[in-house]
Amino acid sequence: MFIASAYAQGGGAAGGSDFFVQILPLLLIFVVFYFLLIRPQQKKMKTHRDMVANLQRGDRVITGGGLHATVAKIEDEAVILEIANGVRVKAARHTISELSSKPVPRGSAKDSDGGDVSRKGGILSKPVPRGSTKDSGGGDVSRKGGD
Repeated sequence: MFIASAYAQGGGAAGGSDFFVQILPLLLIFVVFYFLLIRPQQKKMKTHRDMVANLQRGDRVITGGGLHATVAKIEDEAVILEIANGVRVKAARHTISELSSKPVPRGSAKDSDGGDVSRKGGILSKPVPRGSTKDSGGGDVSRKGGD
């Protein structure tokens, strides 16, 4: 009985290293959380802040509520969005979640192939020759019935 208590009391001599061994897992968990959660979220917040700060009139955006709109006017803390012809709504700047496209300046409507691009209904589209059954991505768009 006395020998067992003597062994138990002998472990207290190296108290400094015990503290380090106990705190090491907590430090490792914090480092993993920093690189897997905190740092990527900070990067995402910075890119969103830059995107909102650089909004311009004519940009196509998507709001947090899912509205697809065009920026009509920019104010200090809000933007006026045009969701349809003549339909404008006011939204807080921070609710813009995504920039879907920048406006194409007139006279420079060329695609990556060098072909002309026309704007129909606010959407850029490449003219397709009549009778063609291929879409712009090269897929077949013909609607033939049956197999």
